[in-house]
Amino acid sequence: MARNTQVTADHNAPPVTQILAEYVANHPSRGWSDAVDHEAHRTFLNWLGCAVGAAHHDAANAALRAAQLLQTTPQASLPGRSERVDMASAALINGITSHTFDFDDTHLKTIIHPAGPVASAVLALAEHKGLSGRAVIDALVLGIDVSCRVGNTMYPEHYDRGWHITGSTGMLGAAAGCARLLGLDVQQTAMALGIAASQPIGMREQFGTMTKPFHPGGAARAGLMSALLASQGFTASPRALEAPRGMIQTVSTKYAWSEITDELGQRFEISFNTYKPFACGIVIHPSIDACAQLRAQGVSAEQVERIELKVHSLVLELTGKKEPADGLQGKFSVYHGCACGLIFGKAGEDQYADNIVNRPDMVALRRKVVAVVDDSIDEASADVTAFLKDGRQVHVFIKHAIGSLQNPMTDANLETKFHDLADPVLGSGRSAELIAACWKLGDLADVRALTALSRG
Repeated sequence: MARNTQVTADHNAPPVTQILAEYVANHPSRGWSDAVDHEAHRTFLNWLGCAVGAAHHDAANAALRAAQLLQTTPQASLPGRSERVDMASAALINGITSHTFDFDDTHLKTIIHPAGPVASAVLALAEHKGLSGRAVIDALVLGIDVSCRVGNTMYPEHYDRGWHITGSTGMLGAAAGCARLLGLDVQQTAMALGIAASQPIGMREQFGTMTKPFHPGGAARAGLMSALLASQGFTASPRALEAPRGMIQTVSTKYAWSEITDELGQRFEISFNTYKPFACGIVIHPSIDACAQLRAQGVSAEQVERIELKVHSLVLELTGKKEPADGLQGKFSVYHGCACGLIFGKAGEDQYADNIVNRPDMVALRRKVVAVVDDSIDEASADVTAFLKDGRQVHVFIKHAIGSLQNPMTDANLETKFHDLADPVLGSGRSAELIAACWKLGDLADVRALTALSRG
């Protein structure tokens, strides 16, 4: 008996693979506003700081050892380390390090962390070829536009099915960015996107393990290889994204094609990028911000009888670990995040060290946090009330946490975050030089001037 597997398929989808290929191949260099260009520099700076900060994490060490088993030829740098590897391995490892601390950029509409896959692939290729910083910025803007527009098309249904959308769209952005760097024509770029479309990476089951940061790394490597294959004549379906059995209709029950095509080349998704002040899942940030404000109002852990936390159901779905055993699990615990906010007034990578997660006062405080689901509260908000032992109640409502589009981190905030991450690896002087180079990236004749500064 024949199976009717395409009842809801869209057989009249627009040719978005071709539309995106034409866009990536033909859009003019710096064909956007100064504000968009500045946001691209902010995105790169934030990505690089995260990558340097995690350069010697256990996940990075393990990934590098695995790559070295392949006897790779040095072609590209690993920011924060002295070793160099082939560009595909650099894309993989730098994608891993940029996401290891869960401190990277976030496109809030889709919860995609777009720079990890795109910047990791683009920088590795650009360094190997000695390309300009302007070429890198152009590739970053266009690559992020591709991945986020495809994400807009599928979110939230695709994410709700269990896909880690950063990895499952990131290989498209990385392929687009690398195709742009290689100067591929429209047909070759369509092939690069088509090859990448067969390589969506990442399941949400892996959150809280080293495999979560593998997702942007794997996407970066897959996208880079897709562009290299296309450059050598390797072929793919010219309808790989939109066909009834193509990527988008296979991995999602939602396919809003207009999200790809509307204002293409006029509205750039990098404009909606945000940067994390806290090193954990984005949905925890309002709760941390609220508890830090409780601390600023004079509330101490010793005074607290309990903390009542009202949040959207997605917050507990994603970050409901009540008893995290280590730092990685702590990043998916809104309870630990609240404790960080109240005890430290911040939640940087230091506050997610294993010994802090298991510190008795942290454990005791997070057990006093009572989380209540209230879907009338936006997932980007939090309602927190501290019930004190003396009978007082102190209430804080966060509508938009620091780091959101409505309450963004400033350039100075990003520089401070970079120093916090990179100074222990590179020293403050080298970090300052690297920050300056990031702000001037679009003017660099050869990106190797920056990658040389980034090496530990």
